[in-house]
Amino acid sequence: MKFPQEYSLKQIATILNCEYVGDDDFPILGMNEIHVVNPGDIVFVDHPKYYDKALNSLATVVLINKEVDCPEGKALLISDDPFRDFNTLTNFFKPFEKAVANIAPSAKIGEGTVIQPGVFIGNNVTIGKNCYIHSNVSIYDHCIIGDNVTIHAGTVLGADAFYYKKRPEGFDKLLSGGRVVIEDNVDLGALCTIDRGVTGDTLIKKGTKIDNQVHIGHDTFIGEKCLIASQVGIAGCVIIEDEVTIWGQVGLASAITIGTKAVLLAQSGVSKSLDANKTYFGYPAEEARKKYKELASIRQIPTIIEKLG
Repeated sequence: MKFPQEYSLKQIATILNCEYVGDDDFPILGMNEIHVVNPGDIVFVDHPKYYDKALNSLATVVLINKEVDCPEGKALLISDDPFRDFNTLTNFFKPFEKAVANIAPSAKIGEGTVIQPGVFIGNNVTIGKNCYIHSNVSIYDHCIIGDNVTIHAGTVLGADAFYYKKRPEGFDKLLSGGRVVIEDNVDLGALCTIDRGVTGDTLIKKGTKIDNQVHIGHDTFIGEKCLIASQVGIAGCVIIEDEVTIWGQVGLASAITIGTKAVLLAQSGVSKSLDANKTYFGYPAEEARKKYKELASIRQIPTIIEKLG
């Protein structure tokens, strides 16, 4: 998430009411999660296990719960609760904006686009030309949709990320200030749910086709010309490269990468990254031929036991 203008370290520390390490006028351009940070960004970290990763990331400001040695060229914001203060910044720069109409006055809708009855389009949404948005679709604030996109009934774009911190009193939600971005010539089936990024974008590239009842988690990237069948569940921060095919009821764990032109057969469970140009099946998903041989061998076990008896 980029700020509307450059802020100084002192200004951000004032918003958070926290101590800091660095020059008062140290420049800050935005805030992001660790996997999408850029120079000028704030990243937060609240566990010693991840201190080094945050301090050595591209982020130039680290919101941290312990004063540590500050790397050269960077700054620190010292907080007793970085998770809470990251939410404070999200609320400050991307506060919830109440809707005043079914289609927000600030929404931009391209020539030739058809909006069916019952559609909700939030604040600062952009929709391109020649799109079809069917009934009861909900498009939350700040989403961007390209040209020639079809979205079928009941689909929701831009709901919050499923991201919580466990505390003694219950689960504390990390607020979402990111977007959903849909490029040109994408089709989305009925009753799909695509969550926005926490600070960045959930992105679906041009030419991808998605069936009914597919869930896509926050900050996930789906490449060009992918095919995703019904009831697939994709967790947050997944990278799916170009021309991947995913058949029905496949589940993908968070923060993994699926290589170009991979094929995931129906009901597979994917818990780790998979290479390009191969077909996978089963749980845990492995190359399909290998998995089929394993299943064939398992079927022989009763016969083997009988012979041994």
